[in-house]
Amino acid sequence: MANGLNVAVLGATGAVGAELLALLEQRAFPVKTLKLLASSRSAGTQIPFMGETLTVEALGEGAFDGVDLVLASAGGSISKEWLPKAAAAGAVSIDNSSAFRMDPTVPLVVPEVNPEATYQHQGIIANPNCTTILMSLALWPLHQVRPIQRLVVSTYQSASGAGARAMEEVKRQAQAILNGEEPVAEAFPYPLAFNLFPHNSELNELGYCQEEMKMVNETRKIFGSPDLRISATCVRVPVLRAHSEALNIEFGSPFPVAEAKQLLSQAPGVKVVEDWSRNYFPMPIEASGQDDVLVGRIRQDLSNPNALELWLCGDQIRKGAALNAVQIAELLTVKTGVAATATA
Repeated sequence: MANGLNVAVLGATGAVGAELLALLEQRAFPVKTLKLLASSRSAGTQIPFMGETLTVEALGEGAFDGVDLVLASAGGSISKEWLPKAAAAGAVSIDNSSAFRMDPTVPLVVPEVNPEATYQHQGIIANPNCTTILMSLALWPLHQVRPIQRLVVSTYQSASGAGARAMEEVKRQAQAILNGEEPVAEAFPYPLAFNLFPHNSELNELGYCQEEMKMVNETRKIFGSPDLRISATCVRVPVLRAHSEALNIEFGSPFPVAEAKQLLSQAPGVKVVEDWSRNYFPMPIEASGQDDVLVGRIRQDLSNPNALELWLCGDQIRKGAALNAVQIAELLTVKTGVAATATA
């Protein structure tokens, strides 16, 4: 492997972990050594990387010794317990869980929006929620020109948001239903195949679930707009991979549709997909596997002269999780000059 950073991937055998490994290889990230960490149940699993076969190790004491960078996607409880230990050992962790996102001492970063926050870390950097990441790429170019006054968002979230096990469960449920059998729900509280239901995270006293409040609170933090008015409704739909979102965006004055389209067509990480003659707009099946967030159906809100509406689809595992984390890591290498050393 090339000279560069000693990297550990925590949660290496999960859906996001697999995508992290693929992206490190595809993007020629400067990896000197790579350590794969997971639960004791997954220890011993062998995974190919850069022409080598690596063995997954069980997470335990001393796991982060000599590690420069940790890419973590193993759940909030694991992150809370182990990432402070990684920081104490001298590593910088980029965490895909919700454990540290709203910690005021931890940067919450989308590289296309607030890259400068990356360098304010104290050993841990938080990766935002998948729906927040995808939405922020479409909102930020517009917000910079005319600050958003109010946002109403409805999400259509795929099974991938609950991991590889949930994706397989939907396939089994669909086959069971087609065979005239009762579908079995384990990863979700209800069958998702040929069905949909509001996001099943815990509800607060106002009736908003955790997933919805993540979108509210994380967007405010990333944008540096603590008073931004946001209402979200999150729904799980029978799509395997890639989330979709419908946005209603209110500004302080009218925002011409043509100007909005021009801004979005030039925005990093965004691809405008529109063919009005064919009623062709972003679809999750086409967003799957893509780095860009697909944005389309950009139009004037008929009920509000100061509001626009748009539709987007983005790969939850890729830009919504793994790619965003790797892009944050790339910002760190640019700051330290590691990337230049690795490619010299």
